Amino acid sequence: MKKIVAGLLSLVLFVFSAGANSPPELQSRAAVVMDAATGTFVFLQNPDMEIPPASLTKLMTMHLALREVAAGRASLDEVIVPPPESWAVNQPPRSSLMFLGPGQRLTLRELLLGLSIPSGNDAAVAAALRFAPSVPEFASMMTREAQAMGLTRTRFVEPSGISEYNMTTAREFAYFSRAYLALWPESLMAFHSLREFSFPQGHNVANPHGAVGTITQMNRNSLLEVVKGVDGLRTGFIYASGFNISLTAERNGTRFIAVILGAPSESSRHDDGRELLEWAFDSYRTVRPQIAALEPVRVWRGRENYVPIGWGAPLEFTAAAGRGEALTGHIEFQSPLVAPLPAGSPVGHIALSDSLGELHRVPVVTARDVERGGFFKRLFDSLRLFFARGRG
Repeated sequence: MKKIVAGLLSLVLFVFSAGANSPPELQSRAAVVMDAATGTFVFLQNPDMEIPPASLTKLMTMHLALREVAAGRASLDEVIVPPPESWAVNQPPRSSLMFLGPGQRLTLRELLLGLSIPSGNDAAVAAALRFAPSVPEFASMMTREAQAMGLTRTRFVEPSGISEYNMTTAREFAYFSRAYLALWPESLMAFHSLREFSFPQGHNVANPHGAVGTITQMNRNSLLEVVKGVDGLRTGFIYASGFNISLTAERNGTRFIAVILGAPSESSRHDDGRELLEWAFDSYRTVRPQIAALEPVRVWRGRENYVPIGWGAPLEFTAAAGRGEALTGHIEFQSPLVAPLPAGSPVGHIALSDSLGELHRVPVVTARDVERGGFFKRLFDSLRLFFARGRG
């Protein structure tokens, strides 16, 4: 996976001098809201305060499992026999559970549902032992993955979130949630937006003719089907952190990610999440400009006379509500362009504006290398440039 550390350095809070409503006052200790498409933060409150993620940890556990599936080293349909370490009776007191036990068999898909919907700590242990020799070794894999993503303040000691020594920040967990959604967009429908989960069922036990003991549990994300567009991701609570949530919703082509850490109660977490999302959708939107393909530009003293060009950054951007309609684009090129030019060399920019002024600027760069031409090509182009400048 590509590192996202560059994004950590380059993306900053997006503030408009006009056009945005005042953000809500929150009860939580830390919170952020990010435009998932652009990575732009539209709200920050104590974004770098270190707080245990609680069961938000399970998103990283799921990420590593889905990564193994994508790599062909696992299958969602493979059958798993829960090891004794993962049985519900062997989990710490007050654990959330999917109720794994002896004599059961389940697919990896069912195990991930048990991680996502009832937030089973037993499911986290079973997943860890499917992909690592021990729970501590799987936790080390989790921390290494966070570091590879550029998340320097996120670390894990176990895969369920019950430990107060797992740690993250609202800002870093928003970056992780964005990467998770980009990699596994299907997980929203497959795991995170489902309302309930029943386990074990007849096919999960050795003697389906006896009492199966099926338990149905509801998704702990109370904002599903309450706030328009909410379709994930994950809640968490331990006493050391308070009530946490990594939340996402999509409306009219704009998707926001909200991470709330340290709410004093389940109801305040619900209220903070609802108010933050409604405020974000009322105040901001993702703008996706439609720009025609760029024509190649003239290069002097190179083996080729023209080089194809492209955008040096995404065209899409975050704008205040009411901005970004009827966009116009003005492209300015550097002149003259002289070889050699490596791929990605800046050759100009496009300024995107609406009726109230410029909103976004994107560099234009070379799409491939342009090597120096031969002696006579360089000489001929130099003479043409000399006389062209003289006429100017």
